[in-house]
This record gives sequence, C-alpha cells and structure tokens, in this order.
Amino acid sequence: MIRLFKHYIPHAVALLSLFDLALLVISGEAGWRLRASNIGIAPGELGDRFWQLAGFGLVIWLAMIAVGVYGAEALRSMRYAVARLVVAVSLGIIALSVMDFLIPGATFWRSTLLYAMAISMGLLVVNRLLVGSFIGTSAFRRRVMVLGAGDRAQRLRKLGERPESGFSIVSYIAMNEGERVVEEAIPRSAVHDLGRFVENLGVSEVVLALQERRNALPLKDLLRIKTMGVHVNDFSSFMERETGRVDLDTLNPSWLIFSDGFSSARMLSSAAKRMFDIAASGLLLLLTFPIIALFALLVKLDSKGPAFFRQQRVGLYGEPFHLVKLRSMRTDAEKDGAKWAEKNDPRVTRLGRFIRKVRIDELPQVWTVLKGDMSFVGPRPEVPKFVDDLEDKLPYYGERHMVKPGITGWAQINYPYGASIEDARHKLEYDLYYAKNYTPFLDLLILLQTLRVVLWPEGAR
Repeated sequence: MIRLFKHYIPHAVALLSLFDLALLVISGEAGWRLRASNIGIAPGELGDRFWQLAGFGLVIWLAMIAVGVYGAEALRSMRYAVARLVVAVSLGIIALSVMDFLIPGATFWRSTLLYAMAISMGLLVVNRLLVGSFIGTSAFRRRVMVLGAGDRAQRLRKLGERPESGFSIVSYIAMNEGERVVEEAIPRSAVHDLGRFVENLGVSEVVLALQERRNALPLKDLLRIKTMGVHVNDFSSFMERETGRVDLDTLNPSWLIFSDGFSSARMLSSAAKRMFDIAASGLLLLLTFPIIALFALLVKLDSKGPAFFRQQRVGLYGEPFHLVKLRSMRTDAEKDGAKWAEKNDPRVTRLGRFIRKVRIDELPQVWTVLKGDMSFVGPRPEVPKFVDDLEDKLPYYGERHMVKPGITGWAQINYPYGASIEDARHKLEYDLYYAKNYTPFLDLLILLQTLRVVLWPEGAR
C-alpha cells in the first residue's frame, strides 16, 4: 500500500486512479480538437490549454472519488463501476458548466464539454476493462506469510479472500500454539530455515497472528526475517492498514501507546481544520439560509412544536454542548428518555422522514460548527446517556472524544446508520482510526465521499 498523509491507499487503486486522471486530460484535449474541427478553427498550442485541461481532469476525478468509483464495490462489479462513472462524469460536467458560466473565457465551451464527456466515459470504461481486470490478480497483491494458525490467522484468510484485497497469503506457519483453526498451516518444526523459506516463497511481508504472545514471540525468527529486508507487522497494525479501522478485538493499551498516531503535528492540522471550518460554515450558512428558513416553516406547518430541535451532546474532551437540528420527530419523542432511532421509527413525522433522507435536517448544525463546538469532520456526537452506557460496555470509547465531533466522519461514510451496541462498536473502530490518523488530507477525502452518502443514503433514519 501507499501511505499518503498517514492514510493508506492500495497500489491497485492508486494506479487505476492515475490512469483515469491521465485519460480525463486526454479526453478534454480530444473534445476540444473535435469541436475546433467542427467549427473550422485551429486548435492552437497544447500549452495554451494546460490549466483548462488540468482543471477538467481534476474536477471530474474528484467527482469520481466523491461518488465511490474507487470503492470496494466498484472494484468488484463492472456494472456498479459504470453506474458510478456515469454519475461522477455527469456531476463533473455540471460543475464545469457552472464554472464556465461564472468565469467566461477561462474554461471550456459547454459544447466542448459534451464531446469531452462522451469521450471520457468511453476511455474510462475501457480502462476498467483493461487495467481493472488485472487488479484482483497476484501481480497487484503483496505476498504475505502469517505466523499463527488460530482465529486471528483465520480472520486474515477471510480478509485476503476478498476480491478488493491488496494481499494474498502464501503460507501459514503454526508456531506451536493451541488449537489449530487453519488446517493447512505448516508446523514450525517442519521448516528448518524460516528465513530461506520466506525467501523461496517471495514473501514481502510477515504478519504475527499469535493468539497468545506472552513468552511465545519467535524473536530469533522475526529478527532473521527483518534483517533480510522483509517487512514484519503485528496483527493490529496490519488490520488497521488493510481495513481503515482499529480492531477492538485485539486492541491493547501498549499498541495504542507505541504505534504511529496521535502525533504532535496535529496542532497544525487542528489550526488548518478550524480555519476551514470558519470559512466553509460562514459561506454555507449564507447559501443555505433560504433552505433552512423554508423547511423550518414547513416543519411548523407539518406538526405541532418548534421548528428546531436542541439536544445536549458530548463534545471535545467529554464537554457537553447543545446541538441544533431541524425537528424531524414529534415533540414527545423523548418523553421516556433518549433512545436509539429505529427503522421506520414511528416518532418521525411525515416531513421528518424526507428531511432525514436527504440530510436537510443536518443543515442548522453548520451554526454549531461556526461556534466551534463541532467540526465538519469528526466522530458523531452522542447524547450523554448513550455515552455513559457505551463507555461502560465498549473499551476505549472515551478516546473518540479526543477529537472534535463532526457533522460527517470516517465512521459515517464507511458504516451504515447503527442503532445498537454492536453497531456502536463497529463505528467506534472507525472513529478510533480517525482520531489516531486524522490529517487535512483525510478530512478532504471524507468530505468528498460524503457526497456518496448523500446521493445513496443507505440506512438513513
């Protein structure tokens, strides 16, 4: 994998996206030349259109990231990928047309964009047929050896069998531990020279997946493998990298303390994050004020009660604050206390069901961002009652409060809406990953992919 600003990107995805970006620039140039030929003008020098071509490619490429073109589903299914490509290219062309209208002469003619749109769709689909067909092959996968044959090794097996996985397991070594779950694992005693065995198999990484590490670490073997230039990783770090979440089942305080993350450079990231929050929230409030006012009036007309809903939530360092949203439930929804939202929740009003689905009820939270109680990106803030309950039942739940809560977040774009302890556990794994690794780059990635959640609101309640 490629590590970019503390976030891991699979080699295959990085390669595919770079090919896409190059093809988009080519499509823009081809569209321009085709239009110039049709109206009988000289296309001019390529250098004169450099910034326009770069802008064309970048806008559509960002739209592709935003709608999930490089997600696991799109890598597995060609039909899914083409559907997302159509949406992404269409959104990108609309955005470029608006730019063309606002900045005349600085971008493409809208007629040129139509040509470029058709050409780019064709090239992007061909790219997936050619390059995409090799993504799942061993040429793009790291060769991994697993030391261990228990439940952890079995979990790695299942992860490696996924079509979008970036690694393939070439061997399991049973390190004289207890029950063997992976039957084909080779006993350590059967391998005379583990270093030579690793070399012969062409292994690029060894993962330590022992169930019990106390007095069982094969230090001599690990040292030999490491000095041969083969990367050695522990189970928790490997799972974090491959899944984009912190695995609670194997998490221990020492790993959290000594692993990479929570760096002092986050002070600069926090300053940049706050500057962005102030500028973006101020602009967004100006743009969405008419929408908020309209739906506030509709909420009042639809059901009795105030237009806005205020509720205490837990924020940074566990400090309480008041969250403001458009009211989507009946006024007596919490007469018996706060509780998880349900599917087809009877407490939700007629209009509330719509504004929840399209996320309009979230717009007033932008004011909370401007005040500084929240950020655009961060873990979802919960009510104090839920926090007290979850801190008792889930380890490390309090660590998610070490970053400012947000309107959207890593958990929200990677896990559907959850309303149970088990769902909260899964979302906590993503929240801990974000708290440990957040940078402006990860925030940008989350903001872009939030568009996918808005367009395809799976599980909105």
